[in-house]
Amino acid sequence: MIKIFYMIGKWVLDILYKAGDFTIFQLRVFFLFFKPPFRIKEFFEQITFMGYGSLVVIFLTSFFTGLVEAVQLYKGFHKFGIEDFMGYTIFLSIVKELGPVFAALMVISRGISAYAAELGSMRVTEQIDALEVMAVDSKHFLIVPRILATTLALPLLILFFDTVSNIGAYLISVYSLDVNGYAYLENLREYAEMKDVLEGVIKGFVFGYVIAAIGTYIGYNTKGGAKGVGLSTTKAVVVSSVAVFIIDYILAAFFLVFW
Repeated sequence: MIKIFYMIGKWVLDILYKAGDFTIFQLRVFFLFFKPPFRIKEFFEQITFMGYGSLVVIFLTSFFTGLVEAVQLYKGFHKFGIEDFMGYTIFLSIVKELGPVFAALMVISRGISAYAAELGSMRVTEQIDALEVMAVDSKHFLIVPRILATTLALPLLILFFDTVSNIGAYLISVYSLDVNGYAYLENLREYAEMKDVLEGVIKGFVFGYVIAAIGTYIGYNTKGGAKGVGLSTTKAVVVSSVAVFIIDYILAAFFLVFW
């Protein structure tokens, strides 16, 4: 029994230690955003990788998400004869939830995993130590551009996701499921609000910062050689994905009350 309490206590203390270390690390990084020199070249390299490089996977994911949404909703809406309201329902679910969450998960699987692996490899091969020896702030050079690029790229990818998925939903609804196209668009125009889109974009900024912060932190603190790089990459993906769902709930509750 004592051993069980010991293990639980050790687990709690480990979590508190890691949470504290992560918080201190991010506070130090945050102040580097305002400290020159500003790494413009590195920033554009990372935003090209994270933004432009993710367009294909975001396009495929968003288009088929729209198709699936329309097909799944049609059966229920058809029973009550309200297929005309499919457009607004699909729009609302995509821009407020599916777009931000799915886009963030795709960015995690493609970009954050790469960040963790790249920084982890640099750590175990002592490239980060070499930067410090040359009087280059490794956090400022390696982490700040990546966090900033992800924070700005993800909201734009979410808008792209929203657009493509809604177009896909409209096409299959009208041309395959025989939904009235005029009524579909009219209800969408009447009930859709810009604040719904803005809610998803705000989530994108928060998701982008958090997942980039987690991925770079884990990669930067990698230990254990090649095996450690693999473990850090996996850990970055898992922790970032869980964080997205937790933050999504918190933001959804906040918007419900205060928006």
